[in-house]
Amino acid sequence: MAREIKFSLVYRDMWQSSGRYQPRVDQLVQVAPAIIDMGCFDRVETNGGAFEQVNLLYGENPNRSVREWTAPFHKVGIETHMLERGLNAIRMYPVPADVRELMFKVKKKQGTDIARSFCGLNDHRNLKLSVEYAKKAGMISQAALSITHSPVHTVDYYMGIVDKLVEYGTDEICLKDMAGVGRPTVLGKIVYEIKKKYPHIKVQYHGHTGPGFSPASMLEVARAGADYLDVAVEPLAWGKVHPDVITIREMMKEDGFLVKDINMDAYMEVRRLTQSFIDDFLGYWISPSNSLMTSLLVGCGLPGGMMGSMMADLLGFKDAINAAERAHGQPVSSIDTLMVKLFNEVEYVWPKLGYPPLVTPFSQYVKNTALMNLFNLASDKPRFSTIDKDTWGMILGKMGQLPGPLAPEIIEIAKEKGMEFYTGNPQDMYPNELPKFREMMKEEGWDCGEDDEELLNMAMFERQYRDYRSGVAKERFYKDLEALKEKAGAPKVVTRPVVEMPEFDVNAYMEKYPKATPVQAPAKGKVLWEIDVQDDSKAPVTGTAVKASKPMGYVQTWYGMEEIFPAVSGRIVAVTAKQGKDVAKGEIVAFVQE
Repeated sequence: MAREIKFSLVYRDMWQSSGRYQPRVDQLVQVAPAIIDMGCFDRVETNGGAFEQVNLLYGENPNRSVREWTAPFHKVGIETHMLERGLNAIRMYPVPADVRELMFKVKKKQGTDIARSFCGLNDHRNLKLSVEYAKKAGMISQAALSITHSPVHTVDYYMGIVDKLVEYGTDEICLKDMAGVGRPTVLGKIVYEIKKKYPHIKVQYHGHTGPGFSPASMLEVARAGADYLDVAVEPLAWGKVHPDVITIREMMKEDGFLVKDINMDAYMEVRRLTQSFIDDFLGYWISPSNSLMTSLLVGCGLPGGMMGSMMADLLGFKDAINAAERAHGQPVSSIDTLMVKLFNEVEYVWPKLGYPPLVTPFSQYVKNTALMNLFNLASDKPRFSTIDKDTWGMILGKMGQLPGPLAPEIIEIAKEKGMEFYTGNPQDMYPNELPKFREMMKEEGWDCGEDDEELLNMAMFERQYRDYRSGVAKERFYKDLEALKEKAGAPKVVTRPVVEMPEFDVNAYMEKYPKATPVQAPAKGKVLWEIDVQDDSKAPVTGTAVKASKPMGYVQTWYGMEEIFPAVSGRIVAVTAKQGKDVAKGEIVAFVQE
């Protein structure tokens, strides 16, 4: 009997892989019905990762976004899932245990069904509380394996982690192939071993398309027993994101799996709306290179989700590196040359730092170290002359145990700096903080919000939350957006003020202006500013419009104050049509005084 393969739409991660920002809640609510109407999704990834933080960055309330975005899917029985980073929860650095526990409570109340929890170091200790807190909150716990390809990341290595996660009580396992560098055969073997040993555990595969392995990987894991596949839709499919659902569905169907049909009219609507969000403002942060696949990622193993930030960092360093190259008589590197150098340097740095899986935030740490190495080498300085404090935290074991051994030179640098290595449970280094943040909220006069969701934002993202509350975040966002628009040569949009029109009596105006000609709407929905006039008429009637050099007056419309150019001399003395009103045929909308 044929087995069914189910699909999950990773709409949140599609955006995270493409740019700094994600759609606003009004846009997400707009696209939700079309996603539902496609009829092929059993799950949708809605939040987590950087979603909540991104909302704060452009001055929006992430709690409202999550509640309103997940609600439509619940009504039709589609499960929603979030992404969280274990010890780091939904930020980039470690989170106290009490804040982590509150996060799961809040997200469940906000409508999130499944917690996909991963540790960027694959340290099962960092996932133990995630599993426990998710289940305690009533969520489905989906513990993730951070997939990469190295001598230490073997099938046995991953099964050792799975054993601990099942012991902790996880309901599902996700293979999080964040860079898409997992080799299809190995991934199939991992899924086969999981299903053979733990047949009750559901398995979901998440693989980016950057280096090109993911379609083959999806076929292999499906044949091995996977239950769910993460897919995307155009225009944010392929490239360095995820495969499109159409292709993967056809591949699975041809291989004998049962798959749901796709409503193509709904697919095209999702496609159209997604493109409209890009055109609105999100596209200004999306690097064109993100739409391209590249085999260069096979060697360095960097995830597609960080390509945008990596290229921005590389451009920012280019002038400094070029200046150092010139100062030391070296050839000046182009941006393409620097990109290849950076990829090669990541390959060199990665094993020396203990093979941390290249996923947030550890991919950034490895990339940052490689980038500083390039600068130091151009400046005739040795490698590893500059390592930032967060990377040192990873090296010293403060965020978990590294999968592989550190290089001797890294250990020697740590000793020279008088640093100590930590071997205990990483969570023990970060004491509880919720009481402190409750007191802060009280001092500011801020309510902790429904289900303590505002308190969670304050405790998780204090600086960004304060910027959101003060309005600084929204000001900064629009300032950055205007700068990017100007750089791109986008047309400027002038927003006209909206003025409330006073109520008045038609008969009173007829008496006050006896020579005035009442202008009537020619059809429902039309107002005066849409009516054409003849140049030989004493009052505006349907005909050919001839504009004068100066406006006769203004009419208040949904768009603001619209100029009215007369075909004959005259002036508007009153307007009866209200803003945004559907005007019925025959209704008086204005008076024109000769």
